[in-house]
Amino acid sequence: MISEVQPSASDASPDAPEAGGTHTFGYVAVATLLVGLILGLGAGLVVPGLRTPGTDSVEAGFLRDMSTHHAQAVEMAMIAHTGSDTPDVITLSADIATTQQGQIGYMQAWLRDWDLSPTGTAEPMAWIPGSDGAIVNGLMPGMATPEQMATLRSATGKNLDIQFLTLMRAHHVGGVHMAQEAMDLSDNEDVDWLAESMVTAQQGEIQLIDSLLKKAQAS
Repeated sequence: MISEVQPSASDASPDAPEAGGTHTFGYVAVATLLVGLILGLGAGLVVPGLRTPGTDSVEAGFLRDMSTHHAQAVEMAMIAHTGSDTPDVITLSADIATTQQGQIGYMQAWLRDWDLSPTGTAEPMAWIPGSDGAIVNGLMPGMATPEQMATLRSATGKNLDIQFLTLMRAHHVGGVHMAQEAMDLSDNEDVDWLAESMVTAQQGEIQLIDSLLKKAQAS
C-alpha cells in the first residue's frame, strides 16, 4: 500500500494566502457586489430609461395602439396579397404583412415582459398630449373605416389595387405620425429603435405606393 504523503510546512508556497485572508477577500467581494447592486437600483430611479414602463406610460400606450394599428394593416395587406393580380402589389402587400406582424410580436412581447396587459383602459392615443382631435369615430390616424374595409374585401382587379394602395398610403401616413410622436416622447431605447424603424420603412413604402398607384390609375 502506498502511504499518503503529507506536505510539510516547507512545501507550502510562500505566496499562499492565509485562511483569514481568503475570508477577508470574500467579504470584500460580497460588499462590492452589494454596493454595485444598490447603485444600479439607484440609477434606475434616477435615469428614466432604466425603469420598466408602467401601464400609463408613453411606451405602453404606443405599443398597445400601434399593435391595433398594425393589425389592420396586416389585414389589408393579406386581402391584397390573395386578391391582386399585380406582381408588384402582391410583393408589397407580403412585405407589409410580414414586417408589421413581426413588429406586433415585438410590441406584445415587451408588454408581457413589463407585466402589462396587451390592452389598456385609456382612450386611443391618450399617451400623446393634445391628441383628442386626432381620433375620428374611435379610429386612430390613417385607419380605414369598417365600410372601407368591407369595400376592399369585395374589390377585384384594378379596383382592388387602387383601393388597397390608397388605404395603405393613408394608413402609413398615420402610422408614421404615431411613431414620430413616440420617438419624441419616449426615453426607452428599445421603443425608440422600433419607432424609428417603422418611420424609415413606412416612409420608403409610401414612395413605392405613390409609384404603384400612379401606374394603376393610368392603366
